[in-house]
Amino acid sequence: MQASPDTGDTDVLPVAKALQTILSQVSPITDTEILPLKQTLGRVLAADLISPIDVPASDNSAMDGYALLSADLDSQHAVTLRIVGYALAGHAHHGGVNAGECVRIMTGAVVPADCDCVLPQEIAEAASADEVTLPARSARAGDNVRLAGEDLAKGQAALKQGRILTPADIGLIASLGIGDITVMRKLRVAHFSTGDELRSVGQALDEGSVYDSNRYTLHGMLMRAGCEPLDLGVIKDDPASIESAFQQACKQADAVITSGGVSAGDADHTRQMMNKLGDVAFWKLAMRPGRPLAFGCIQSDGHHALMFGLPGNPVAVMVSFYFFARPALMKLAGATPPSLPTIRAISLHGIQKKTGRTEYQRGIASRSADGQLSVRVTGAQGSGILSSMSDANCMIVLHDDQGSLNAGDLVDVLMFDGLM
Repeated sequence: MQASPDTGDTDVLPVAKALQTILSQVSPITDTEILPLKQTLGRVLAADLISPIDVPASDNSAMDGYALLSADLDSQHAVTLRIVGYALAGHAHHGGVNAGECVRIMTGAVVPADCDCVLPQEIAEAASADEVTLPARSARAGDNVRLAGEDLAKGQAALKQGRILTPADIGLIASLGIGDITVMRKLRVAHFSTGDELRSVGQALDEGSVYDSNRYTLHGMLMRAGCEPLDLGVIKDDPASIESAFQQACKQADAVITSGGVSAGDADHTRQMMNKLGDVAFWKLAMRPGRPLAFGCIQSDGHHALMFGLPGNPVAVMVSFYFFARPALMKLAGATPPSLPTIRAISLHGIQKKTGRTEYQRGIASRSADGQLSVRVTGAQGSGILSSMSDANCMIVLHDDQGSLNAGDLVDVLMFDGLM
């Protein structure tokens, strides 16, 4: 793996170039498993899912009404047809339907072979148990008929390899009568924090120490991303402890994520061990928050793992994870990494910004009574203010070529729903 990007700017790396470089170095795992359908929500489909049947299996009615042959209808006058049978969902009419006849039919019922359209019951001019009068020019061939295979044809790929299965997908698979699905196994991702000042929840704080929030945030983000997190705890900032943690992580996991210890001003034990155990690049990104980032691959005793070294500040950890680690982990898991969709909103106030870097400000988006989406920042935007992420429902994305904004300007917004 060559983690260093081919760029003329060796000092600061643009966000898009960093992501492109990362994804170009990631190859998907190949391990799969077969699971019962109900256990596949959020899992990655290992191969194209081929439909074994036509969906729907037969031509069927799209509404309650009358199945008939369109040629029986008069273009100038109402026509009275004799009702020769009934068709319900799951109970087809098996007799013939001759000229001047029709079948009373319900939504989802199979359309008789002799009929080519369905008229909705509400347009009938008169109806009894034995006959119905239909207006002139009331239907054409194919009206209100759902054709066999219209949704999916037998042999067609119903879902593509790499898809992350949703509740709708699971329903679609069930409609095909398939009960077991081959999916990619879950990624195992080890993570730990480094720093002598960090304490875990449940430990007492002494002078100069702080509680480690990053491991808990990373655990939640990894769970949301469909991974199996392996929390290795807080690692003391000494070479032996850090090397042991990396070796343990490499043997147990497909990827390793650390927080802290990757900035140029940090104690260099973490950086030294990354370099000792693998090919890891240390970048300064043209972004805020989250300027430092390490990426590469580490090896230990024949095992190897993808490596992400994230910044230490809580907000920077989350931003770096979602814009770099998450898409890489999705590709590693065999999924097709979707782009994070942004929408346009009106900024309710001015925002100061320098060109030449991408900024992610935490925002609160809301809609006015007329449906217009607007957004405001949560307040102070320091990378250590975790409450700014907790209060926000979106990220305001300020691109590298943008400068300062005025109130009323349009901005790109990335909503957190289903992400954070």
